[in-house]
Amino acid sequence: MLITPCRDRMFSICWGVMPSTMRKICSSFLILSLSAFGVSGGEQQMLAIGRGLMGNPKLLLLDEPSLGLSPLFTEVVFGAIQSINKSGVTVLLVEQNVYQSLSISNKGYVIEIGSIVLTGTGEDLLNNQDVKKAFLGM
Repeated sequence: MLITPCRDRMFSICWGVMPSTMRKICSSFLILSLSAFGVSGGEQQMLAIGRGLMGNPKLLLLDEPSLGLSPLFTEVVFGAIQSINKSGVTVLLVEQNVYQSLSISNKGYVIEIGSIVLTGTGEDLLNNQDVKKAFLGM
């Protein structure tokens, strides 16, 4: 099904979402204006993030949003996460793509065997020699 301005009212009723919110989400994720059938993994991830944004959350929890994605869609998803955060939504991101996630993070935590072993800004952690050696292969 296509999401178009004339269907905003239908989605407002079915999802309890204001038409302006629906338009904002669709503009953030252009793929949401396409058919929902036969979408790729990256497109599915963007749809899932879009669904999470429909309630205008203050906090968005994301678990491995880049898992199984092509490098192109990984860039798109991380760009969207960064935009969401800049719009005022706090994002809690659990991700094994260390470089990408720390590159967009205000604060990061390194967890080993269930314990926090290191914390700092994303930039500090990217420059940390232990993080470079253990997670970035440097």
